[in-house]
Amino acid sequence: MNYRHAYHAGNFADVFKHSIIVALTQSFLQKDSAFCYLDTHSGAGRYDLSSKAAQVNKEFKDGVEKILAQPNPPECIKDYLHCVQKNPAYYPGSPLFVKEFLRPQDRMILSELHPEEYFLLKKTLGFHKQIAVHCQDAYQSLKAYLPPKERRGFVLIDPPFEKQNEFESLAKALPQAIQRWETGVYAVWYPIKNRAVTERFINTLKAKINQQILVAELSIYAEDTEFQLNGCGMAIINPPWQFEKKLNDLVPWLWKTLSMNQQGRFQVV
Repeated sequence: MNYRHAYHAGNFADVFKHSIIVALTQSFLQKDSAFCYLDTHSGAGRYDLSSKAAQVNKEFKDGVEKILAQPNPPECIKDYLHCVQKNPAYYPGSPLFVKEFLRPQDRMILSELHPEEYFLLKKTLGFHKQIAVHCQDAYQSLKAYLPPKERRGFVLIDPPFEKQNEFESLAKALPQAIQRWETGVYAVWYPIKNRAVTERFINTLKAKINQQILVAELSIYAEDTEFQLNGCGMAIINPPWQFEKKLNDLVPWLWKTLSMNQQGRFQVV
């Protein structure tokens, strides 16, 4: 699978991922102590939906545009839309959603290996004192920047899944990262194209990791075809207190709003 952000910006998978990221970020605002956010696959930071890449399939029409059209969304979706509408010309990447809620004591570490994406990310966010932007391999960033000086925070791991062994790489890297920073929360995005593959990945994580793993999934198409992105999931390791309740409010609403003719399914387990 090739999941370059520019071609899919604002699609259903982005809505799912970014609304959860907003909810995760807000969970760290309940205490005054600082938190650190590490994004291993930061991308370009923001995406022009009028660009040639975004216009290829116009996936945002079945994603963020559907959300914008809803008259009474849940509170966390309102916060998500606040970030989206702040600059209507662009769709924000994950770092911009987190930046919107950053307090003076909080910090962000952004890693992006692709040179062109890194240049755009640096141009967008590199001038902020609280934000460090690095051109580095995602898995190396887990070794280089963990543990941070802060005890609280979360790591977003959002690979493009261009490599066939990405699930295996994640299952190997995550236990090592958790050993470095046991108090951190880890949010891992993954595509759903083959149910057996994703279930094997989650079962492997549960076998290797002793901490709680909360899994949220959203499929908007039937899962009996492997020729498209049917859905996606987020495995949240060491989730914040009562975060499952937030997901149980959010994910069913997303499925009802985004599913194609009530196809697919959702779950929070």
